Amino acid sequence: MTLSQASPSKLHQPSEIPVGEHLARRARALLVPHPFAAEMSKDQVASLLPEYLAMSQAFPHLQAGSQKDLIFDAIRRNRDLPRDVELTSVVANFICWDETGGHSRVLQGGNAALPSILDTENFHSKLFRTDASRLLGRAIQPNYSTTTSRYLRALYHGLSSRDPIVRCAYMVAFELHAAEMIQALWTTLVRTFDARTDDLEYFQVHVGGEDPAEKYHGEMTSRLISELVPADCNSRFLDEFDRAYGLSLEWCRNLVGIDSLDGDGRPEVEHSGRCHCGAVKFYVRAPAEISAVKCNCSICQMSGFLHMLVADDKLRIECGEERLTTYQFNKNIARHTFCRVCGVKPFYRPRSNPSGFSVNVRCLDKTTIESIRIDDFDGENWDLAIRSLQAD
Repeated sequence: MTLSQASPSKLHQPSEIPVGEHLARRARALLVPHPFAAEMSKDQVASLLPEYLAMSQAFPHLQAGSQKDLIFDAIRRNRDLPRDVELTSVVANFICWDETGGHSRVLQGGNAALPSILDTENFHSKLFRTDASRLLGRAIQPNYSTTTSRYLRALYHGLSSRDPIVRCAYMVAFELHAAEMIQALWTTLVRTFDARTDDLEYFQVHVGGEDPAEKYHGEMTSRLISELVPADCNSRFLDEFDRAYGLSLEWCRNLVGIDSLDGDGRPEVEHSGRCHCGAVKFYVRAPAEISAVKCNCSICQMSGFLHMLVADDKLRIECGEERLTTYQFNKNIARHTFCRVCGVKPFYRPRSNPSGFSVNVRCLDKTTIESIRIDDFDGENWDLAIRSLQAD
């Protein structure tokens, strides 16, 4: 039974996860300092701002639209709308309403101001465009680069998950990260362009003044935790929260050039992976465009392992190392490591790269993968095949 199908009593078991400032401190521990707080030249900032504008423009609509498949699922099944979908939908819809200027209009003018919501110049992304264009001395357009497009697709994947714990984690993580991100960028823009803080309206609306909006966004989304996360799922929520927060943080790092490169000079991203049961979880740095190898040796044919070779320092085990068991055969060089619980081999020390790892691409989260190119390797004739590769 999925959480969305659970009884209301189970959904409303009190969560023990600390919310508010406690969860914000957990988030800040992942980013000290925020990448946008780094010293940047005007040229670096100028290349960052169109990417940020693209995110600001797309996010509220992705947030509101992320629940549509859940609604259609209820229609298809001819069933009542689950409470978890009601909760995440109303939060998503409000955030879109606020980001597109509707909430502030009604606060200022009451219901009589509703017709003025058609003035799209009050969209928060338009406020940001105005601020950025003024600082740069020229109009800017959104840049949906590969980095930003990949980030937005992965973000939507989390916000639209059928699992309410995942949806909740992505909503909370995005809003808590947004507060830190906006504040860091505001400080950097003021420093880099010698600007007045009061002149940047987008930042004043979100994190400035006496009653900033981001504080309420964070509180509103964090309240979902007590509604959607049962006490026995606290650990899983925090894992998903860290993963969602890391996704936004990785996007910011990539924009300011704090990303690493592989041996061919291609930018790397952090992929998350796990065994089937989730006892073993890991992260691996590799390009978003993955080069994988399909081997026809006896063990790879039986296990369906799809290889991605990485150096030792590219893989980090998050949890479950004690659950791994090692199997060796033939020349006893390769160290095949399997999860003792589910039997899946997420990575191992291969014969061809005993000081590094071969990662099973099938165990990686697909949201960070842009493409996979698969080459065949004749593992049945390993010595001859490896000599041919070395010659190449």
